[in-house]
Amino acid sequence: MGKHREFQSTTKPHVANSTILLTALAYSTMPALRGKFSEKATAVVQQDDAVIRPSKIPPLLRLPLLVLLSLTFSSMLYSFTSSQTADVASVSRSLDQWWQVGALVGWRIFELGLGWYGNYDGYDLAALTLLSHGPPLYLLSTFYEIRPVAVLLSLAIDVTTTYIPFRLLRPLSLAHSTSNTRYWVKVPNNEILSSTSIQIYATILAGAIYAVTLYTAYASFLPVLLATYFSNIPTVAPAHASTPISLFPLSIFLGLAAKCFIFTPAVAAEPSLADAKKAAFNPATASLGEHVVYNVWGYSKRTKVVITRTATLMLVTGVNTFVQAFFTIEGVEAEGAVGFSLVWLVASGITGAALGAVCAI
Repeated sequence: MGKHREFQSTTKPHVANSTILLTALAYSTMPALRGKFSEKATAVVQQDDAVIRPSKIPPLLRLPLLVLLSLTFSSMLYSFTSSQTADVASVSRSLDQWWQVGALVGWRIFELGLGWYGNYDGYDLAALTLLSHGPPLYLLSTFYEIRPVAVLLSLAIDVTTTYIPFRLLRPLSLAHSTSNTRYWVKVPNNEILSSTSIQIYATILAGAIYAVTLYTAYASFLPVLLATYFSNIPTVAPAHASTPISLFPLSIFLGLAAKCFIFTPAVAAEPSLADAKKAAFNPATASLGEHVVYNVWGYSKRTKVVITRTATLMLVTGVNTFVQAFFTIEGVEAEGAVGFSLVWLVASGITGAALGAVCAI
């Protein structure tokens, strides 16, 4: 037995040395193969729920570049399509003061900055743009008799010039990259995100809320508000003729955008460290400050995503609808712009709450 132990102790170093020697030999004799693997290796970093590749652009230059690309693309596309969007210019207010132009540009920069620092991807900003730029364009199409092609082209330009810069500078989040393929990155609740029926139901729910909310405004105060504070409006007859069913074909697109902006990221939200702290919260030993934080913001990450995105949607939709109506449409008074934007702000809030309730089931 003693000789056997001695034999084992003397052979193990030789085995280890041989393994090291063979490994070194393999690396020295297969440089081409090693090069192929190194070329395919790609570093990724985790930024909230988005897996992104390290960018070579300095961080301080990314947002200015994003703004520059968006404004440049928008200016170019509107110039190229000026003959098709001339109807919109016919009812536009003349901006003869620098502060008016500065307010519009400043608000656009704020929208882009909010999306960038909110860690939104191209789909998020495209959906948010559709939801916030759609209402004033709907106003032009429905009550100012602007050709649908001009309105749709304007909306397409706004959405495209938001999506493309974000898509170039920030890859899609995991929530918008889900798939059932074998080698795809799996995300939480992937089966829900990839379920066509669930996505359709969520879209219909959101679209129906927008249709019913707008119909309720038409049946109550909105026609009087339009006739009183929109001095150059040609007609308010569509407000009296509208029904939830007639409004639904348009509102379904808003429902799709709301589902993309609120429902999808909320369902894909992973439990965070804050969720673990919440589960370990002990009321008997917690301080006053911990009690306040727990009661005010002690929600799960999924609920926080719903709350923050709904608040963002309400803010951007309400302010943009007011800005576009008051600053760009001739004859619109401030009271009218506030009342019209309030309808869409409320619709956004109800939609976010409903989608949040569905996420909690």
